Amino acid sequence: MIFRLLFIASVLPLAAFAAPEDYFGIHVIDETNGRGVPLITLKTTNNIALTTDSAGWIAFNEPGLMNRVVYFNVEGPGYALAKDGFGFAGVRLTPVAGKTAEVKVLRTNIAERLCRLTGQGIYRDSTLLGLEASLPSPNLFADVMGQDSVQVVPWKGRYFWIFGDTQRPNYPLGNFHSTAAWSDPPDKGGLDPEHGIHFEYITDDKDAVAKMLPVDEPGVVWLFGMCTVTDAENKEHLLAHYSRWRDLGKRLEHGLAELDETTERFHRIAVLGDEFEWQHPQHNAVRAKGEEGDWIYFAAPFCQTRVKADYDSVQNTSAYESLLWSAEHRDYVWQNSLNPTTQKDEEKLIAEKKLPKNKARMQVVAAQTGKPVHLHTGSVHWNKHRERWVMIAVQDGGDVSYLGEVWYLESKLIEGPWRKAVKVATHPKYSFYNPSHQAFFDQLDGRVIFFQGTYAETFSGNPVATPRYDYNQLMYRLDLDDERLKAAREE
Repeated sequence: MIFRLLFIASVLPLAAFAAPEDYFGIHVIDETNGRGVPLITLKTTNNIALTTDSAGWIAFNEPGLMNRVVYFNVEGPGYALAKDGFGFAGVRLTPVAGKTAEVKVLRTNIAERLCRLTGQGIYRDSTLLGLEASLPSPNLFADVMGQDSVQVVPWKGRYFWIFGDTQRPNYPLGNFHSTAAWSDPPDKGGLDPEHGIHFEYITDDKDAVAKMLPVDEPGVVWLFGMCTVTDAENKEHLLAHYSRWRDLGKRLEHGLAELDETTERFHRIAVLGDEFEWQHPQHNAVRAKGEEGDWIYFAAPFCQTRVKADYDSVQNTSAYESLLWSAEHRDYVWQNSLNPTTQKDEEKLIAEKKLPKNKARMQVVAAQTGKPVHLHTGSVHWNKHRERWVMIAVQDGGDVSYLGEVWYLESKLIEGPWRKAVKVATHPKYSFYNPSHQAFFDQLDGRVIFFQGTYAETFSGNPVATPRYDYNQLMYRLDLDDERLKAAREE
């Protein structure tokens, strides 16, 4: 009996780590360019579900299903396979150890899904198949299992990233005081964004992600509106708005925080009262030049608040301005005393005939159908190729997902009007919230842009979370010369 137990213990490690030649490799590729497609799920007739990694690979080794014909249903957001006469979309493959097969899918999204940026097992199946991965730590780094809501600024010649909550392997509760990382620009040793981002996480003494705003008080801590500004002596500072929450419905504290370059941690520099609802950095910050100098606008996703782009102004609540419909001026005005006019406010004012529809800034409609599109969050950046401000934003209450439909818009002015939108990515029955276009990754003078967002079952109503992908960042690429985007152009 003891001998048998010892024998089993000795062979278990060998069984657990099969050699690459023991797997059947399934490569799901985009039929137009041959590139591997992440987040495509193949499912057997007994519901064994396997999802492609960031390179589009699945490593298959299922006892009982090798060396025989197996049917795989094929599905994935924004990609499709032709259905047969019975309405099934799938392929028949014969899994043989050491062999590979290709499955071609048609991209129905306008945006191209490139890779998963965060979490565990980004290149899991590629690793099992013995294939080279783009990332130096392709399957786990700094204990990051999942990450929420990204912010980033160019800083000191590199990129400085902030994430919201971070899941870890050792317990369901991970780091809920924001996580940070550095990465290198592609022209200085960093990866091309189509292959991912090598995040060099700021870690604690246990080599796990560190708390970026360590406080003794209870609650989770989030950082948004991250921006860089200079003081009177031309010294650069990195600032953000912080908020401490008991839960999604109860904020306990908020204020301003600054990064200490020595400790690589944020510290509080001002605690704000609850009356300051919008007079602080928020959401995605973008710098724009105006007649009166540089301003920082805060896209949520519309740029309805702003502040002069200097250290003193960002810390001064009375220096913030909001965009308000003025009945007196019969136009929008920047002022510093009242809340900004929102998309819903504008709808109500139009219905009450207090705002002419031709003066509206935020009445967005789907370019093809004319149906209203209510936007939730996103980002705005100047685009050299289009010579327009471009917005990437997620819809609030979409038809096929509550927070998973991503739209593209253009405007001549950062304040709008924003009128026509084209959907560029869909995530049926799933969320893709807080999307952010990282303009510093733009290629071909802005013709090609990259954006990422949080892929999560949160708020979606979907009872099944996608293994490894859930609660992580996905990267997309969008070609602004795509004919399907012409309907959104603001000429």
